[in-house]
Amino acid sequence: MNNISFRCGWVALMGPPNAGKSTFLNSCLGQKVAIVTPRPQTTRNQITGILSDRGAQVLFMDTPGVHQLRGKMNRVLLQAAWQAMDDADVLLLVLDGDLYARKPEYLEPDLKPLLLPLRAEARPLLLALNKADLLGDKARLLPLLEKLHQELPRAEIFPVSALTGEGLPELLLTIKELLPEAPAQFPEDQLSTLSLRFMAAEIIREKLFMNLRRELPYYVAVDIENWREEAEITFIDAIIYVGRNSHKGIVIGHGGKNLKEVGQKARQDIAALLNSRVHLELWVKVRENWPEDQIFLRQIGLGRQM
Repeated sequence: MNNISFRCGWVALMGPPNAGKSTFLNSCLGQKVAIVTPRPQTTRNQITGILSDRGAQVLFMDTPGVHQLRGKMNRVLLQAAWQAMDDADVLLLVLDGDLYARKPEYLEPDLKPLLLPLRAEARPLLLALNKADLLGDKARLLPLLEKLHQELPRAEIFPVSALTGEGLPELLLTIKELLPEAPAQFPEDQLSTLSLRFMAAEIIREKLFMNLRRELPYYVAVDIENWREEAEITFIDAIIYVGRNSHKGIVIGHGGKNLKEVGQKARQDIAALLNSRVHLELWVKVRENWPEDQIFLRQIGLGRQM
């Protein structure tokens, strides 16, 4: 990694919610570092994933989806996304190609918050049309490709599938070629800047997203209160915060069934992550209207770079 032609730089993964940015990151790294659910706004922090090979080190910043929603939590999320854009050497816009091929009317409102900043950019701009595996006939993309070329004429467009890996080698090769010549910033075996505590909290939140009804996941947050490691077991106490008293019973479920199921699934994934036995205790607490509490948002680290 001391070769003078070695390249290293930051790539911001930008895009609307649910475009598949986190799946894209995990696929590029060959390992899960960002949680993935079918729900928009799953990612709440700027997460760094590190891809190293013999000639380059790519530092991906997975960001919260860029959207037009209001509220203090959403402003924090947007701030994290724009911060990643400011820090990047290469900008990579990830869009749901299958969605816009089926419903082209969704493209304009989803792109609206991004167009002006991206049009003004002089840095390299790439566009990944994700979910190409769902398209069937790729000719369905032609009208979308023409529209995107009109809106962002500087962008080089790559149809890809983060799920199957289709198109990723070509896109990654282009990314590496666009990075500045620089030495590696991290050890070559490091995959992320995430702490284990943060990853454990995200695993719990992922299981909550998958278990709860459609609206409720956006009103839950997870914080690791205690973490104690012994010889062959890690003890973890985590608090699940909900924004309303009525949500507490839903998270717990009848007879504690839902909370128990979330805990079992999370414990299995955390044990695999740590390669250790895990004793996980989950507690549900009400913090009224926490998404609008800026002090609390800072306390749980929402939106910050990981």
